Amino acid sequence: MKGTILKNKSLEPTAIGIFDSGIGGLSVLKSFQEINPGFPVFYFADQQHVPYGPRTIEEIREFSFVIAEFLIQQGAQVIVVACNTASAAALHPLRKKFPHIQFVGMEPAVKPAAETTHSGRVGVLATPATFQGKLYTSVVERFAKDVIIYQNTCPGLVQEIEAGNLTGDTTQRILNDALLPMMIEGIDTVVLGCTHYPFVIPVIQAITGEKVRIIDPAPAVAKQTLKIALNLEKQPNLISSPEVTLISSGNFDKFKQTIISLKIPYIQLLSAKWEEQNQRLNITQPSNEDFKV
Repeated sequence: MKGTILKNKSLEPTAIGIFDSGIGGLSVLKSFQEINPGFPVFYFADQQHVPYGPRTIEEIREFSFVIAEFLIQQGAQVIVVACNTASAAALHPLRKKFPHIQFVGMEPAVKPAAETTHSGRVGVLATPATFQGKLYTSVVERFAKDVIIYQNTCPGLVQEIEAGNLTGDTTQRILNDALLPMMIEGIDTVVLGCTHYPFVIPVIQAITGEKVRIIDPAPAVAKQTLKIALNLEKQPNLISSPEVTLISSGNFDKFKQTIISLKIPYIQLLSAKWEEQNQRLNITQPSNEDFKV
């Protein structure tokens, strides 16, 4: 299960690992970088297997185990499962398998939605795997008993976002189909239950209007990640400019174009390959160029 180790991390500050099935977790990365005092970050986009939503829980767990081990090899002491689907399927198994690592997961922001809604009607956009997971069910049962929840899986939306079609006709149609029935029911809050969806907030807001509140959990997850990382660093030896290494298991050139279009600064952009029947990850195409905005 061993994979590529990029360099010796023993003398460097605690590294933060972040992973998602694709570019969705970049919404979490961007939020974290806004408050990051200097922790190096490794972001892994499993674009070879995107989307995770339609996959089985067993598949998602196996992918997550290998990715976590890969990030640990790079020095990650804190790993953010920046994917609602993977959090639902694998967060607790990851904590059990790697007890020495701090894991932060994506929890559907149903609690703040239930606490702030005035109409008592909340829309949730997420993948089928997230809705079917015990985590989502538990959150709804604990915090939203007195709220009416309207759910939609937005079929095809993750693929459109991965393709960079953030405002295209298909994206508009998918979101119209999801949101208009909810609007008729009187929702006043929309919960984004997938880390890909913050990239289409402008489209969502155009459909719902400004009176509907959109809840993106990424900032809260970023703050929790920083809190955990700072607690691990007894004597922080932080670098002045946080190094971000971005890695994809998918199309390297396409990934690079997406990163540049989203204006994500990085120190290193890498390509990784799944090997031995998805049991190991290895770096196959390193790039030493810097990109800063």
